[in-house]
Amino acid sequence: MVDRRTFVRATLAAVIAPLKANAQTATAVRRIGWLAGAGPDTPAVRQAIDARVRELGWVEGENLRVEYRFANGRAELLKPLAEELVRLKVEVIVTVGTQAAFAAKNATTSIPIVMYGAGDPVRSGLVASLARPGGNITGYSLLSPELEAKTLALIREVLPAAERVGVLLNSTNPMSAVRQRENEPIYRALGLKPITVAVASESELENAIAEMARQRAQTLVVTDDALFYLHRVRIMDAALRHALPTLGEDTDMLAAGAMLTYCISLSEQYRRYASYLDRILRGANPADLPIEQPTQFELGVNLRTAKALGVTIPPSLRLRADEVIQ
Repeated sequence: MVDRRTFVRATLAAVIAPLKANAQTATAVRRIGWLAGAGPDTPAVRQAIDARVRELGWVEGENLRVEYRFANGRAELLKPLAEELVRLKVEVIVTVGTQAAFAAKNATTSIPIVMYGAGDPVRSGLVASLARPGGNITGYSLLSPELEAKTLALIREVLPAAERVGVLLNSTNPMSAVRQRENEPIYRALGLKPITVAVASESELENAIAEMARQRAQTLVVTDDALFYLHRVRIMDAALRHALPTLGEDTDMLAAGAMLTYCISLSEQYRRYASYLDRILRGANPADLPIEQPTQFELGVNLRTAKALGVTIPPSLRLRADEVIQ
């Protein structure tokens, strides 16, 4: 006969054991990698990104651990950083920028890759299709057909007499050659001539802008790129010295001195990224998750820069702007 105390202990053990197992499962820490071509986000941006992920139940430091790796504008570092994340056996690699996505793709065919943001993944050769990416890559594309045309249409709206547009590209970014080739018809349709100068490092930036001015560029487009983001103040200072009204494709370029910015909505980007990460951590196959394109865009106007350059911003454009620097 089993005594009463033995019976109670056995009963409690039977009840507590599954509770402990469930608690351990609930608090299991999932490990992901974050691979970026630029440097760390500002604290405000990082908090906004983390808030979206937290809404879906993932809290860094509790059930989520993030291994951050930053190339700080040095594209040659992305390959070893991606390989390091693979050796750490992270469950997902999040990539920021087209170059980072390629580095991760070349490092693994099994670990899911979520593009936090990349150029057109089909045109650049990252995936075969947006609807059916296949393989281990999915995520958010920074480009849409409307974005390219709208960027140039803004130049025509603000500078109707402009004909020659300087375009700053990063020669180490796979998207640069694609954009240069496929944007030609858009320029022609708007009666514009691109003056393209590609650079590979920070040391070439000022000479590149001086060369565009020498070729009589009347305005400048700075494409969204980690190298340009990191050195945006230097670029905008050089553009102002050469009296080149600048349109940037990153919202932070507005405060650095760009006259206009036209870019994707960051809140939409945060939300899309969080959704992809959540679904994959819960077992979804990246091959089955279509790559999404932006649907919301933000316009920024820097009236201070416009005044310094003697450019009048149409009132209708100011009314449409999401951000205006006086």
